[in-house]
Amino acid sequence: MNVLVVDIGGAHVNVLATGHKAQREFEARPTLTPKQMIAGVKKLVVDWKYEAISIGYPGPVLRNRPVSEPWNLGKGWAGFDFEAAFKYPVKGGFRLWKNSKAQP
Repeated sequence: MNVLVVDIGGAHVNVLATGHKAQREFEARPTLTPKQMIAGVKKLVVDWKYEAISIGYPGPVLRNRPVSEPWNLGKGWAGFDFEAAFKYPVKGGFRLWKNSKAQP
């Protein structure tokens, strides 16, 4: 199974997928919203194939959704449905981690 790992940091959003050796990134500005993050990730990985997503989020998570807004990013993160936004069905591979140090 190919997994796309998304690390949402305060300075950058980093992505890496199974089978790729080099990560890609874009700047995470203090105004970055989850919708902007999704659009940025999709643009970076348009040529990658993956079946599942693992997300490192800088805050508390409950039932695969952020519980609170991060202090260093824009608004709209609390309760955001990443699975619906990425348009991937849940197959046991979609994970949202509590910290932003997720590794593939």
